[in-house]
Amino acid sequence: MSQRSLQALRYVGWAEGSSFLILLGIAMPLKYVFDLPQAVFIVGLAHGFLFALYLLSIAWVILQHRWSFGRILAAFIAAFIPFGPFLFDRWIRR
Repeated sequence: MSQRSLQALRYVGWAEGSSFLILLGIAMPLKYVFDLPQAVFIVGLAHGFLFALYLLSIAWVILQHRWSFGRILAAFIAAFIPFGPFLFDRWIRR
């Protein structure tokens, strides 16, 4: 059961990280270069949902694995850095 929480965090982290990159790399240019604000609204909504799910996944892992404050902080900060969830995933797999 405890491995399920880590697996969920990894999957959600990949989805959240991907949505962040799509938001920054595709939706934002569509908004500001091509005047298509709908792209940011749609991708931003999905990213917001995935971010909340990522935070819930971190909470689940904390309850299952009793992570240290440093590891919790690293997981949280990773969500705000482009490619951060991917690097954090690599770190927790070791």
